[in-house]
Amino acid sequence: MNPHDRALSQAAARGDESAVRAALAAGARVDARDEDLRTPLLRAALADHVGVARLLLAAGADPNAPDARADSPWLVTGVTGGVRMMRTLLAAGADLRQPNRFGGTALVPAAERGHTAYVRALLAESDIDVDHVNRLGWTALLEAVILGDGGPRHEEVVRLLLAAGADPERGDQDGVTPHAHAVRRGFTGIARLLGPEVRAAAGRTS
Repeated sequence: MNPHDRALSQAAARGDESAVRAALAAGARVDARDEDLRTPLLRAALADHVGVARLLLAAGADPNAPDARADSPWLVTGVTGGVRMMRTLLAAGADLRQPNRFGGTALVPAAERGHTAYVRALLAESDIDVDHVNRLGWTALLEAVILGDGGPRHEEVVRLLLAAGADPERGDQDGVTPHAHAVRRGFTGIARLLGPEVRAAAGRTS
C-alpha cells in the first residue's frame, strides 16, 4: 500500500473520521486493499465505526467488496451484530444474497451468535431469504439451534425466524430437523418453540 492508502486503512480501523477525510483528500483510494485484501470500509465495519462507513460510502466505497476470506463489509455485520452499520450498508446497496466462505448470507452467522436486535431488524427491513441453505446444509434456524447455546437470545432468534416464515421442517443434510437437534442438545425452550404443533401450523399455512 502507498502511504495515503495505508493512512486511510488505519484511520478507518480506529474510527478516526478526521484522518479519513484527510487521507481521502490526499489521494487515498477508497477501496485500497491491505495485505488481507480488506478495504477501509471492511475495517470500519469490523469495528462498527458507522460515521467512518458513511464517509467512505459517500466517497464510493463498495459495501460488497470481499477480502481474502470472502468477508465483506456487508457480511461482517452479521458477525458483529451492528444494527446501525447494517442499516447504513443496506441503504448503500448491500447484496442480500452475497455468500460468506461457508456459503451463508449475513443472516446465518447473526442467528448463530444470537444477535437478536440484528436478526429482528434485518428480517423486518429487507427481503433476505430466511431459508437460505449454506454449504453445510444449514439454514439460519438450524444454525441458531446447532451452534447456539439454547439460552434466551437464541430462543428469541428462533421466534423471530419462525415469525418471518422459516420452515421448521427443513432438516440438515441428514434430514435432522431443528426440533430434533434442540431435543438432542437439551434445549427445552427451543424444542417447545419448534414442537409438533408449530410444524403442524406451518403445514396448514403453506
